[in-house]
Amino acid sequence: MKTSHYVIAAVLLVTASSIGYWIGSRGTHEDMTASQTEDSGEGEILYWRAPMDPTETYDGPGQSKMGMDLIPVYADDQGPSSTSTARPAGTVQISDAVSQQMGVRYGLVHRMDLNRSIRTVGEVMVNDENVFVVNARISGWIQKLHVSYDGAAVSKGDPLLEIYSPEFVSTQEEYIRAMDYLDGLPKDASAATREGAERLVEASRIRLINWEIPEDVIMHLGHTRKAEQTVTLRSPVSGVVLQKDVTEGGFVNKGSNLFRIADLSSVWVHASFYDYELPWISQGQSVEVELSYLPGKVYSGVISYIYPVLREQARDVHVRIVVRNPQREIKPGMFANVQVEGTTLKNVLVVPTEAILRSGARSLVFVAAEDGAFEPREVETGGEGGPGNGLAYIIRGVEEGERVVTSAQFLIDSESRLQEAIQKMRASRNSSSDLVPGDVSQMDHSGDGATNGAPAGRTDPAKIKDPAKPVEHDMSTMKTDSTKADSSKTGTSAHDH
Repeated sequence: MKTSHYVIAAVLLVTASSIGYWIGSRGTHEDMTASQTEDSGEGEILYWRAPMDPTETYDGPGQSKMGMDLIPVYADDQGPSSTSTARPAGTVQISDAVSQQMGVRYGLVHRMDLNRSIRTVGEVMVNDENVFVVNARISGWIQKLHVSYDGAAVSKGDPLLEIYSPEFVSTQEEYIRAMDYLDGLPKDASAATREGAERLVEASRIRLINWEIPEDVIMHLGHTRKAEQTVTLRSPVSGVVLQKDVTEGGFVNKGSNLFRIADLSSVWVHASFYDYELPWISQGQSVEVELSYLPGKVYSGVISYIYPVLREQARDVHVRIVVRNPQREIKPGMFANVQVEGTTLKNVLVVPTEAILRSGARSLVFVAAEDGAFEPREVETGGEGGPGNGLAYIIRGVEEGERVVTSAQFLIDSESRLQEAIQKMRASRNSSSDLVPGDVSQMDHSGDGATNGAPAGRTDPAKIKDPAKPVEHDMSTMKTDSTKADSSKTGTSAHDH
């Protein structure tokens, strides 16, 4: 009997101590919460949130699901978007001290004449407009070859080869006979006879001219009245022999190509430009060309033609540039560095390119206000240019004189997205909590809605169990259980006494 009384007294003592500790801790926690709310002095509290999860929000103070004290969120913390001046969703407020710690830098939206400097690589090629082909107008054998290898430099009028052609010899003889006949006519010969003789001389002479026999050779033939055995072909231009298709002693047919000669005083540079760079270039633009083996020397060129077809594999467009080469320093086949100063856009709005955040679907900049607010602004860009191509042309989205963030904008963007998500979530919850009293049809029967007046989707702090709160026990049950336990130990019952 005494033992059971001792057990009951111990249980009552432990229960009373637990209840007293719970009441004391609850009062202390509420006092601390109230003191924090009163002493903060930061303005109106919008809601309370969990320290580890900003999306876990409450209407009043308490503890989060993890047992941590809730943090109040004040109207001032939400930036200008919660004040009387309406700002777009996602606007954030950052103090000057925090901005300095984040390394925030700014750029100014201003107007200027914008152009783009484009650098690319080109290949030097022969100017097709300065390529000449030496062709055989008569058939015969190569009696002597004056230029015997490809790449030989020739000047205009230099001999290339000598051809022995029986046809050429016979034509010379016809010309000589016609001239002898004309000279041998008597003075009293009829006009018709003299006219016929003159036509024979002119026909033979025209035949020689059609074979491109030089005029001085024909005049020499008329004076000497002696046929030459060979005809000499000379270079029509000063340049370089690109291709030689004959050998000494060989036979050539009428119409055969003998030499291919190019004048390298000007060359072509074929440069490749991507399709998005085409709006910046146009025919007639000046171009600067540099060669790797002649560093520091710049050649001037002009865009002569933009090819109308896009190469599918490289996804670029060829542009032909004409470059003067008086010293023959630029060799066909070389690679060259090409720089083009693109077309100038007059008086356009520009911002630093580093201020633009591109997501693929849209482009954003953060506009800084005087009160420390950073507003996300969607912009439409029109290309990049300026010194080092470090400026972007803005079609719409910002105004002249505004400041945009050029560094640490990724941190600001993450905070902006978080603030925007929280604002949208709170707006959704507030709209779902505006139920008409007494209207049962608007109640949430899914089991996930709020009860006791708490908004849907938001946890009531009163329902969260305080970790410091002891477990409450039913005293009547404890007494009965203790009596049964004592009876089982002594092996007796109450009826025995």
